[in-house]
Amino acid sequence: MSTWSGRLIKKSVLMCALVGIVALCLAPQALHAQTPEAAKVTLESVNAKADAAALAGHNAWMLTSSALVLFMTAPGLAMFYGGLVRKKNVLSVMMQCLFLMGMMTVVWALYGYSLAFGTPAGSLKAFIGNGDFLFMNGVARTWPEGATAPVDPPLVGAIPRSTHMLFQGMFFIITPGLICGAFAERMKFSAMVLFTILWGTFVYCPLCHWVWGGGMLSYTPTAGVTPLLGGALDFAGGTVVHISSGVSALLCALLIGRRLGFGMEDMRPHNLTFTAMGAAMLWVGWFGFNAGSELASDTLTSSAFATTHFAAAAGAIAWACYDWLARGKPTVLGTASGLVAGLVCITPAAGFVNLMPAILMGLMAGLVCAFACSKIKARFGYDDALDAFGVHGVGGTLGAILTGVFATRACWDIGALNKAPGTKLGLLEGGSVLGGQIAAVVVTWIFSLVVTFILLKVVDAVVGLRVSPQEETLGLDVSQHEEEGYIFV
Repeated sequence: MSTWSGRLIKKSVLMCALVGIVALCLAPQALHAQTPEAAKVTLESVNAKADAAALAGHNAWMLTSSALVLFMTAPGLAMFYGGLVRKKNVLSVMMQCLFLMGMMTVVWALYGYSLAFGTPAGSLKAFIGNGDFLFMNGVARTWPEGATAPVDPPLVGAIPRSTHMLFQGMFFIITPGLICGAFAERMKFSAMVLFTILWGTFVYCPLCHWVWGGGMLSYTPTAGVTPLLGGALDFAGGTVVHISSGVSALLCALLIGRRLGFGMEDMRPHNLTFTAMGAAMLWVGWFGFNAGSELASDTLTSSAFATTHFAAAAGAIAWACYDWLARGKPTVLGTASGLVAGLVCITPAAGFVNLMPAILMGLMAGLVCAFACSKIKARFGYDDALDAFGVHGVGGTLGAILTGVFATRACWDIGALNKAPGTKLGLLEGGSVLGGQIAAVVVTWIFSLVVTFILLKVVDAVVGLRVSPQEETLGLDVSQHEEEGYIFV
């Protein structure tokens, strides 16, 4: 470097330092010169920008979670279930998933969201929502007369009302889809359509309101509602989604009856490659299902994400080892079913239990559900075609009860919402929520069984539940849709 260049650099550095010193000296005077009103405006502007940034972050995560939950229905559940049936019924299962994505979305928009999350006055608010959100009233943006800009509905916690509606609507889609596994290969498509509309209206929406809409099973009920035995903790749907669908699935299997040739013909899954891929998709989508149920993006979201992953991993290992011991070799089907069982079990607990208990819950789910799908089903002889009850009914029940054992205020001090911060939760930390968990399980079982029985009888009287023996032998792909899943030409 030349002497001239060195001198130029030194002068530049000295000049910058001098400017910085002058700026520091003048800054306090400039701040002092601001009027209180100007300072207030500046502070409000900063806060507004911070709030807008937080809203954008929460909303982005929740929209992503909504997409992940929809992804669980198709391609996730469609491939998982599609691979488990015989090849003559693969399209019928996929059609059920795809059609439910469309039909249940429309039902949710028309009245489902309002029944689940509306808040009526009087005694009804403990049992069902009102018409606040019928036809998306109070959800969509409006432009009132005389306004100069569109008006958004009030936020639901940290996210827009429309985002909350979308996220919860994805649960409304996949829950009846889980039931389809029990009556696969033998229910009329028309019966499936009518049944799922009625089931979503008279089973899902009331349960959703009871647990998440501030109703009689909620741990944080609406003002004026007294929860049953203190209410239940259900972070992402142990009662609302899995117990309700699993128990209803069992009743469907019992009332519709076994498939033709059950126990005598070869009914092995026709494409375990589909099933393995579908299970992996469900694992990924479940992060939106569970971690998204925080309805924000924060540290509790991270905890729920981690517990979800740990439980799935442990469930996969447990069921694979069960098959290894019982059959001599670990199986792909067992591993896939085990990871789903772990996910089901952790669903009600995802935001309430810590990381190591999540692994224990996954291990227990894998073993208990494997036993239910092999020994118990064989003992009683019911034809739950794709083990909807064995995985979702049994796994959801186990998860709801274990939530009452392992839940800890260290994950979520939910008692603060009831003006009782620091309230102990699970049995292991000296809390008392286990009673509410058991009560919620019993209520969900009874309610789902009774209402589902009535709905199945109504559907059977109107359109008939089951295809004819000839149609069942031909396969539902051809008999119900006049299409084939595999055409080799």
